[in-house]
Amino acid sequence: MDLGYDPPDRFRTAVDRAHEIVAGELGHDDFGPDDYLPGLGVLLHSMDYDPQFTETGRRAAWGQVLGVLRSRAGAIRAMKNNPGFDAVPVLAPVVITGVPRTGTTALHRLMAVDPRFQGLETWLLDAPMPRPPVDRWQDYPEYRKAMAVIEARYAAAPQRRAAHHVAAEEVHECCMLLRQSFVSNLWTCGWSAASYDAWWQCQREDAAYAHYRRCVQLIGMNDPGRRWLLKNPGHIDNLDLLFAVFPDARVIQTHRDPAKAVPSLVSLLMGMHPVLEQGRADQRGPIMLAREVAKWAAALRKADAVKARRPGQVLDIAHLDFHNRPMAVMERIYGFIGMDIPDETRAAFARRIAQKPELQHGAHRYDIADYGMTEQQARAPFGDYVTRYDLLEKAA
Repeated sequence: MDLGYDPPDRFRTAVDRAHEIVAGELGHDDFGPDDYLPGLGVLLHSMDYDPQFTETGRRAAWGQVLGVLRSRAGAIRAMKNNPGFDAVPVLAPVVITGVPRTGTTALHRLMAVDPRFQGLETWLLDAPMPRPPVDRWQDYPEYRKAMAVIEARYAAAPQRRAAHHVAAEEVHECCMLLRQSFVSNLWTCGWSAASYDAWWQCQREDAAYAHYRRCVQLIGMNDPGRRWLLKNPGHIDNLDLLFAVFPDARVIQTHRDPAKAVPSLVSLLMGMHPVLEQGRADQRGPIMLAREVAKWAAALRKADAVKARRPGQVLDIAHLDFHNRPMAVMERIYGFIGMDIPDETRAAFARRIAQKPELQHGAHRYDIADYGMTEQQARAPFGDYVTRYDLLEKAA
């Protein structure tokens, strides 16, 4: 968490102050197209109105806003310093998506073992720039800062490491670039933000996806021949925009029983609640689960409509299949994306599967009953989704 600046007394009047701080740090005041300003303004108003911040929470939330604004300004500066970056093609990227907690991260990190892919490393999402050689990363203050910030976050909420481990050098999610436009579902996840959420649900994210594409081109400009491997659960809510910026993308959509996946997401998001907000956890958890169930059920319906118009561009993978037969699933995926699996890569896959790195920090424990909902109630908004993909776990 970035706690370096005292928060303002009123967030809603601090738009100019936020820009002054970031411009002073970076030595330039170009934040790119001003399409991000409405979202930033609504977010700051919401931060005064919705959450009951702890003092640490106020500082952390303000630090996060400054951090994302800093990342945006840094990306714009890097784009100006690297003319021609936007001429770099992004050919047939492989994009993993699906309702959160359906195995997208495990699949993403397994496929990232293949050296023929390039991805969005965590530290470069905070500081977009042309990716330098790996052996020089330690020389970059941005890399060292990303490592320190991640460790501070886990120190504040250790249980989050088991739920969703992130490392500065590993690939991470596209949403960290998309939120730089301040029209993002991520801003509803950290702290209570109902008024921002109400505004966000009425917006389109075209500008965010345009910025995202440019950042991908910027980060990959030193590796123009390597195929991209990208991942973001939120893409299922915007498959039309994803295909607008990457028309030849090959999308892998993961599926899991929503009565398992969505409560797991809520448990993850609630992990920071005691640090950021005072009280109301017994109310916020059930409200969040109801909201996330409705959101992701609607996102799947939107995705189905886009998939119908894009035959052959989306491959469906059930979480249970990937869990039980990972190498068979990898064979299906590589056939779908038109790549072979060399022997050395196959061996590397097998080693990672055997090591089970996603469990090295412990198991993530949660119970849907803690959030006032039954499994049947969680599945109901998804219609026939569970039966269509055969997602119910079978009794042993």
